Amino acid sequence: MKKGQGGWVRREEPTEAIPTGCDGKSEKTEPFIPSCCLSLRVGKNAMDLERIKCYDTPKKDSWKNIMLLAYQSLGVVYGDLSISPLYVYKSAFAEDIQHSDTNEEIYGVLSFVFWTLTLVPLFKYVFIVLRADDNGEGGTFALYSLICRHAKVSLLPNRQLADEALSTYKLEHPPEKEKSSRVKLVLEKCKTLHTALLILVLLGTCMVIGDGVLTPAISVFSAVSGLELSMSKEHHQYAVVPITCFILLCLFALQHYGTHRIGFFFAPVVLAWLLCISALGLYNIIHWNQHVYQALSPYYMFKFLRKTRISGWMSLGGILLCITGAEAMFADLGHFSYNAIQVIPS
Repeated sequence: MKKGQGGWVRREEPTEAIPTGCDGKSEKTEPFIPSCCLSLRVGKNAMDLERIKCYDTPKKDSWKNIMLLAYQSLGVVYGDLSISPLYVYKSAFAEDIQHSDTNEEIYGVLSFVFWTLTLVPLFKYVFIVLRADDNGEGGTFALYSLICRHAKVSLLPNRQLADEALSTYKLEHPPEKEKSSRVKLVLEKCKTLHTALLILVLLGTCMVIGDGVLTPAISVFSAVSGLELSMSKEHHQYAVVPITCFILLCLFALQHYGTHRIGFFFAPVVLAWLLCISALGLYNIIHWNQHVYQALSPYYMFKFLRKTRISGWMSLGGILLCITGAEAMFADLGHFSYNAIQVIPS
């Protein structure tokens, strides 16, 4: 490749002459380049396809790489999810919910937390949602890309020959109209649903971005606010905001070094946190209440709602706090792999 006035142009490479036909004559033919070895490069006024290294079949990750990625995912994926249950009891119990001597209210909330964590992050995300990846990528746009490949619902053309040659994804069996489902036919025919689907995708992406901006600010501010016990009220109100801003600037500055370094840095912190809180929980169970295992029964959820009635239904919003951060398991799938994220819950 060499650069000309208008951008990048193609340089003719010498090729060997090969005989063609019975007369022994030869002609110069250009070597065949498979479509998977082509990449698009755009200059000022020209477009060129240049050869890059490609792999015929993707190699499976070894167990060492999987365990290494699983360790890194502790600091990136499971950091938010591991501290989410801390806020549940304070938010779930309203002022008009009173504790009884039988501790049925406490068992009921604990049963809600256990089964919510079991059904949503474990069964829904680990065994179902993580399988809906787009060549290893997760997130809202990955799902939208999969839908657009299997159904003609995209507002932009995405089934051109250039896209098929440059894309790493190809349909082995193109969908036929006879075997198409009713949902697919309705989506393809209704133009309004195309726009509504794109708006829904953009809305979901905006919510993830908003969660990524607000959650660190609220979490760090809450942690710094805990210093109130060791400081006077006069100094506390002037120190919380500057300290929070400084910590946030340091955290976001670390993003420049890449996800793998962030994972190595925060994974020991999250691992130490999980081990400490597990040890404290086991000690308190043995020392204070050895019958807390009864809360694993779903029957206590029914008893909690029957006893608290409307107040119990209103407190269910606070129980949802235990799964905040579960969306990172799918959104950060591109940084790790399906097997690596699946190792930790297993």
